[in-house]
Amino acid sequence: MGVEVFFDDILRARETLHNVSHITPVKTNAELDALTSASVFLKCETAQRTGSFKFRGAYYAASQVAAQGLGRTVATISSGNHGQGLALAASLLNLSAYVIVPKPYVPKKHRAIVQHGAHVIVIEDRAAAEEALHETLAHEHARQIHAFNDPQVIAGQGTIMLELLQQVSDLDVVLGPVGGGGLLSGLCIAAHHLNPRLLLYACEPLGAADAIESLRQNKIVPMTTPCTVADGLRTSLGTRTLPILRRHLTDVFLVSEEEILTAMRFSQEALKLEIEPSSAVALAPLLRREPALVGRRVGVILTGGNVDLDSFWQSVTRA
Repeated sequence: MGVEVFFDDILRARETLHNVSHITPVKTNAELDALTSASVFLKCETAQRTGSFKFRGAYYAASQVAAQGLGRTVATISSGNHGQGLALAASLLNLSAYVIVPKPYVPKKHRAIVQHGAHVIVIEDRAAAEEALHETLAHEHARQIHAFNDPQVIAGQGTIMLELLQQVSDLDVVLGPVGGGGLLSGLCIAAHHLNPRLLLYACEPLGAADAIESLRQNKIVPMTTPCTVADGLRTSLGTRTLPILRRHLTDVFLVSEEEILTAMRFSQEALKLEIEPSSAVALAPLLRREPALVGRRVGVILTGGNVDLDSFWQSVTRA
């Protein structure tokens, strides 16, 4: 498996995902445009199968395991959306899936992984999860499908940009959240093949600001104690995603916890869109009228909507 990911890989992923993944809608909102002094285009991966963009990469990677005769079992570590995506992908491809779920996890996401038919192994923490994964790979003769540090996963996520650039003309900027960097890596490769002038910004929680340090230092800075409600963004960059992002990203916008919650509320109340904290991180720079975005045509990747808002707001209030 090659380390590089090319535009042709993303085109192949699009072929494989044709009639399997959804072409997700782009939404606009006059109130949002007025508030931000920008023309904003929301790419709603909240409407993707399993409620998040992760299905794309998981399905494409799993399909290659099946197509290349690499076995009938796949495994991963995920407490959330990647686990759901892989569980559904495996069921569609008649594969077995093992998902190692480290605590803490979001109960709604955990239930969805189980409902899609995966074997779920709950583990105390991330370090123990790595050990459990290696045991599972050995005992079940499984192929690992990493949540972000996998070329085929990156290629699958890149199909979002192919759709967005067909749906919206003359974009100036695209914003996406960054955790492990698989999504943004795919977006960058697709975007700069089609439009080298497009500006791409990573959006990262202040409480898990490892990507910005990794990019500055050109080495992976581990995220040992993330402190953010954006559960999907608590991971560090990967060996494959770091060099891609260094090559392509314009910059990183850091977002406070208060700004994440404000963006979630705005989305819920004004846009009538239920988005996860990880999605809200990409909306927040617009709401604070980041100077680089004012007057621009801005695409925002709303990555997922798997959040039980009633219990979420209760937990935030209690905290």
